[in-house]
Amino acid sequence: MIIHKKIIYILLAITISATSCKVTKIKKTERNTKSQTVTAQKLALDGIFIDANKEKLLGNYKNALELFSTVINKDPQYSSAFYEIARIYQSQNKNAEALIFVKKATDIDTENIWYQILLSDLYKANQQFKESCNVWLNIVKKNPDNIDYFYDLANAYLYDNNYNEAIKIYDLIEKKTGISEGISLQKQKIYLSLNKFDKAVVEVEKLVTEFPSETKYLAMLAEMYMSKKNYEKALIYYNKILEKDPNDKFIHISLASYYRETGNKEKSYQELKKGFANPNLEIDTKIQILLSYYSITEIYNELKSQAFELSEILVKTHPNEAKAYSILGDFLYRDKKFEEARESFRKVNMIDSSKYEIWETILIINSELNDTIALINESERAIELFPEQPLLYLFSGISNFQTNQLSKAIEKLETGLKLVVDNDKLLSQFYTYLGDIQYKNKNYDKAFNAFKKNLEIDPDNVYVLNNYTYYLSLQNEELDKAEQMGRKLNTLEPNNASYQDTYAWVFYKLGRYEEAKKWILKSLENGGSENDIILEHLGDIYYKAGDASKAVEYWLKAKKMGDGTELLQKKIDEKKLYE
Repeated sequence: MIIHKKIIYILLAITISATSCKVTKIKKTERNTKSQTVTAQKLALDGIFIDANKEKLLGNYKNALELFSTVINKDPQYSSAFYEIARIYQSQNKNAEALIFVKKATDIDTENIWYQILLSDLYKANQQFKESCNVWLNIVKKNPDNIDYFYDLANAYLYDNNYNEAIKIYDLIEKKTGISEGISLQKQKIYLSLNKFDKAVVEVEKLVTEFPSETKYLAMLAEMYMSKKNYEKALIYYNKILEKDPNDKFIHISLASYYRETGNKEKSYQELKKGFANPNLEIDTKIQILLSYYSITEIYNELKSQAFELSEILVKTHPNEAKAYSILGDFLYRDKKFEEARESFRKVNMIDSSKYEIWETILIINSELNDTIALINESERAIELFPEQPLLYLFSGISNFQTNQLSKAIEKLETGLKLVVDNDKLLSQFYTYLGDIQYKNKNYDKAFNAFKKNLEIDPDNVYVLNNYTYYLSLQNEELDKAEQMGRKLNTLEPNNASYQDTYAWVFYKLGRYEEAKKWILKSLENGGSENDIILEHLGDIYYKAGDASKAVEYWLKAKKMGDGTELLQKKIDEKKLYE
């Protein structure tokens, strides 16, 4: 059979074509497999990176660092992992280590702005200020429309003490954004630090021109000239403030300082009064001035009248401010003007009754004034507001004792006693009054128990030693113990007539009349001769010692001096001892 050549060519072509297609398909499959492998590896790394970030967010920095390091080991060009490690080290204040890793991140990806910003921050943290400036300079060049970056560059120059370059950057910002308070005041500070006073003035004057309704810039200029003791220039600017705004809240206080510094004390005080009468000036500023007066008037008594006048102006200008009455009350109280001080503090409470210190001060004043009824009423009100404050119960107990409401006094003291924490001095006061009141209420065991507890806290408390000793002698109880306490009492305070009388009375009760006579005569030498009870005691001792005529002599002296005990008159009339 004969095959046509054309057909052979066609078959060859088909065969070649088929073979060629087969080869092409093999090559494409190889490329796809490689691509898929790379993608799978990238996805696996990204997964590890994501897990690392999760650990970082949870605060598991050790795990996070290990995972980020795994990413880097598998792909040394994975810049984000270097960056995140740097951030972790930065958060741990390991700035040197952080800098190493962020440098690597920026080497890999030179265009990432966040890498650059962190690099600059870490240069600064490592005291490499010039390098920080260079990074910001590069950022600014690449981002000329981002004003915030210019501020960061200026700030970097300031850290590098390169003030002139910082000013150049601020000038650039000013050209882009216009005159602003922030820029001008920053430049002013820089110029002042460089002792370029005139240039600093120019910066503030720019603000005066740009914001003509603002008087604070005029005040700045005045203060700048005051600092240079250029009082003439300063006064020009203060007067400009008065022209623009006569009610400016600070102007009179500023002028008061001006006149004080220039030696015109009278005019200074007049300006101060104007400032205090200005309701626009915050009360706290005025309070600060008065506090300085409070300190000064402790040394310079002649300024007290000014302090009182300013305080009066304060309460007239701010009649609804508790602070105003409070500081007035402080001045009055310090000057022992207790009635006026109490009235002022009561006004504080009318406005705001929530200040415990004010209530406590009022109660102290009531005590100073011996106003027992006010002390009872106001301590009750204070207890309602501050039921956990033990001192209030002490005041209430004392005042009820003074009005002979013994049961109520005991109740208040026992309640307050339970509230005392870590304050032995206050605890001692509670036990002292409880002892006295329980004794007067004829609860002798409770009284003596209170005295015992008091002496456990304060064994050298002469008041308690005296009362405890005397009360034991009156009850003929534990006289040996009373004698020991009486001896200690007179050792601690040797020339006290009352304590010597107490000790004498213990000896009297022990039947040791010569020792009793010895101690009571000492008492007379130390002022006891003016005390009716001590004179009566001496009469009793003489009687027991067998000298009835001497006894009557001293009973008569006692009667002449006062009332004595309720048995004194009977002793005199019958010339006989009654106990």
